This record gives sequence, C-alpha cells and structure tokens, in this order.
Amino acid sequence: MHDTTILLIEVGALLLALSLLARLGNRFGISPIPLYLLAGLAFGSGGALPLSASSEFFEVGSEIGVILLLVMLGLEYSAAELVGSLKRSKLAGILDALFNALPGAAFAFLLGWGPIAALALAGITWVSSSGVIAKLLRDLGRIGNRETPVILSVLVIEDLAMAFYLPVLSAVVIGAGIMQGAITLAIAVLVVLVILLIALRWGRLLSRLFPAEHAEALLLGVLGLTMLVAGIADRVNVSAAVGAFLVGIALSGPVAHNAVQLLTPLRDLFAAIFFVFFGLATDPADIWPVLVPALGLAAVTVATKAASGYLAARRAGIGKLGRWRTGLSLAPRGEFSIVIAGLAVGAGLQPQLAPLATAYVLVTVIVGSITARLPDAGWFRRLVSGSTGQDGQFNQIPTSEPSA
Repeated sequence: MHDTTILLIEVGALLLALSLLARLGNRFGISPIPLYLLAGLAFGSGGALPLSASSEFFEVGSEIGVILLLVMLGLEYSAAELVGSLKRSKLAGILDALFNALPGAAFAFLLGWGPIAALALAGITWVSSSGVIAKLLRDLGRIGNRETPVILSVLVIEDLAMAFYLPVLSAVVIGAGIMQGAITLAIAVLVVLVILLIALRWGRLLSRLFPAEHAEALLLGVLGLTMLVAGIADRVNVSAAVGAFLVGIALSGPVAHNAVQLLTPLRDLFAAIFFVFFGLATDPADIWPVLVPALGLAAVTVATKAASGYLAARRAGIGKLGRWRTGLSLAPRGEFSIVIAGLAVGAGLQPQLAPLATAYVLVTVIVGSITARLPDAGWFRRLVSGSTGQDGQFNQIPTSEPSA
C-alpha cells in the first residue's frame, strides 16, 4: 500500500482507540492522560504493535499540541494579572526552584554523573508540565478555583525561567565559550522582554487586529500568530511553549473569550496527540534498567513539589484543602523535562539521562494525575479539615467565568 494510505489507517485507528480510552477514563472518573501515554508505549518502537508510517505526523502534531495547550492557558489571564501574580509569587517561585531543582542535582552527583549532568537533571526535576497540568485543571473543573491562580503563577515563573535556563544549558553542554553563551542568553532575555512589553503596552491594540465576531478569520489569525511567535521564540532558544503562552496573555477581551471557544476542540485533539507521541518515542526496553532510580527520584520530588505548592498557597491565603490541591496538582513533569534531556543527550552527555527522564516523566504524569484527584475524595477532605465542608469557602472564585 502507498505510504499515505498506511498513514491514514494508522492515524485513524489510533484516534479511534484514543476515543475509546477517553470514554473509559470518563466512565471511571479518571484523567485520560495516563491512558494516552500507555497507548503510545504500546504502539511505539518496541511496543506490542509499532506504527510504521505515522511517526512524523504525531511528532508534528505533538508540537502543535504543546503550543495550543500553552496559548489556551495564556488566554485565561491578562498581561496585568500575569505581572501581578509574578510580583506576589516571586518568593514561591524561589522556594519551588530550591525544593525541586536541588534533589535532581544531588541525585546526579550520587550517580557520579558530574556537574553538567547535575545541571540538566536539576531542570528536569524542577519544572512541572504546564501542558499536563492545564489539562488536569480543566478535566477536574478547577479553572475557577481560588488556588488556580497560585498554580498558574508557579507554572508561569517556571516557564519564564526556562527561557533563560535553556540557553545557558545549551551553551554548557556543547562546551561553548563564555562570550557565546552570554550572547545566546542576552538574545533570549531580549525576546522575552519584547513580547512582554507588547503584551502589556499594546495588548488591546493587538487584539483589534482580529475580528472577534468572525469565527473563521479569528481562528486562522490567532492560530497563525501563535505558531509564528512560537516558531520565532524556538529559533532563538526561548522555547516555543513560552512564546505561545505570551501570545495568549497578549490577547484580551472578546477576542480572547471567542478564541477560547474556537480553539478548545483543536487543543483537545492535539493535546491527546502530544501525550501519545511522548509514549511513541519511548522504547519500553530502555525504561526497565532505570525504572527503580526513576521511581525513587519521582517519590522524592513529588513530595517536594507538594510541599512547595502547599507553602505557596498558604502564603496566598488559601485554605487547607486548596493548599493540598495546589501541591498535588503540580506533580507532573513533561515537555520541558524531555527537551532538557534531549539537549543533554544530543551533546553526548550521559546516555542514561534520556531513558531516566522518560521514565521519570511517565511516573510523575501518572502519579500526578492520580494525586491531583485526592483532595476531591471525601476521606481526604475529612482528614484535612475535620468535616466535608469546612474548607468550602476557600474553594471557588465567586465568578462564573475565569478572567481573560
């Protein structure tokens, strides 16, 4: 058969399987994300039924999925709210970095991998997955919760920190000189500052470029701008995800509201492809030798992430149950962790780092998808607050729609 025919068959069969898995997840009240990951492992290289013609399709689709997840996250909040949350949560961001980067660095030294690998593993364990957590918050109906701005503030600080961390790591792992590394970092900082300035000063003007009431033109315009900025950001080592997020916060008013409605189905489709591709790119045989170390590292850093999230929410005045929702929702690591591992391994640094990072991300995504639901359980509520409704006044923002 022609390659295109095989591609259509493989993509169609896998999308149909994902539909059934999503229905299964809804039936049992669990997030479908772990099911998508396991499906990817089953159909990837070394899996039970490896796909042959559609890997490039899923690779491109996964990149689009990350971009859509992040631009949708940005559309929920305005530039002014972003800056305000960063000012309020800067201490939380520092604690988050200390609590979660240091265990990764220490683990690398324990394995005898050296300081450069320690820098890479510190980033892998530090940064939560904005894409996974954004989907979890939506799946669990928590976008309007009082603790959600705290969660998003932590994610924003991490994502923006990656705009500066990734150029530094790239320069270190390839052995670039101090001057070249400084130039790369300066370009990344300049790009982020320019995009933030446009979002803050001319965000409303930018929104006027798109017709809020014309669905086709709005969809094409917002999607085109998002992918253009994401591509430019990635080209200068800032990260496509950060670029997409900044586009989201730059848009406001009816344009942002209507764009959310139009992009939601696309986001759900390509987000599923992102999680599947993550599994497809992983050979299960590479995971087994590093599974025990990955489980140990995950156990430590899920706990440290829960602690840093809990402290951030407490500082923001959130009730006990909301504090636990914050910490337990931040457990999954994802796209940035894989990018960091790819940079390190691509430069010939510690070949075991890639399978360790893959296993670590898989474990934290699966565990995080489960732990994020714990605060909704009656026994957990009673354990935390002493009664089912004691913490209820802290749970929801008294508005019907999230701000945009």
